[in-house]
Amino acid sequence: MKKMVLIIACLLLACGTKNTDQATARKQGIPLVGTWQLISGTTIDKGDTTVTDYTKDQSFIKIINDTHFAFLKHDLAGGKGKTTTYDSGGGRYTLKDSLYTEKLDYCTEREWENHLFNFTVSIKNDTLTQQGVEVVEKAGINRINMEKYVRVTNPR
Repeated sequence: MKKMVLIIACLLLACGTKNTDQATARKQGIPLVGTWQLISGTTIDKGDTTVTDYTKDQSFIKIINDTHFAFLKHDLAGGKGKTTTYDSGGGRYTLKDSLYTEKLDYCTEREWENHLFNFTVSIKNDTLTQQGVEVVEKAGINRINMEKYVRVTNPR
């Protein structure tokens, strides 16, 4: 019986650590919870740099709560024309200091699922900057990814 109580106590402490780390990070100036609109993204893949302006022809948002994130991207042409696109995904995340790690549980690109993505995040005013290395062997992805988001304060 004493062993069972000890095991349960250890599990409760372990479960509380992640939330405490995330709460501490928010208190230290990284308030991630909210809705974010992706403004620009830069990828560096095999020496080639691509900069994408997410304010033209498409919309991309990331929604973050205390434990999970989700992202949604679609074209602004109503699914018609050359720029037709739709992507979504989501999963769990951890935040410790400025290290933000996403575990992608769901994704329209299925080969991306069940991968961990480590990013460094910072927030200045209402701008979130996220950067890290994305590796998805099945998709042939190994690149540096840098993204800039702004906090959404007025829904459409």
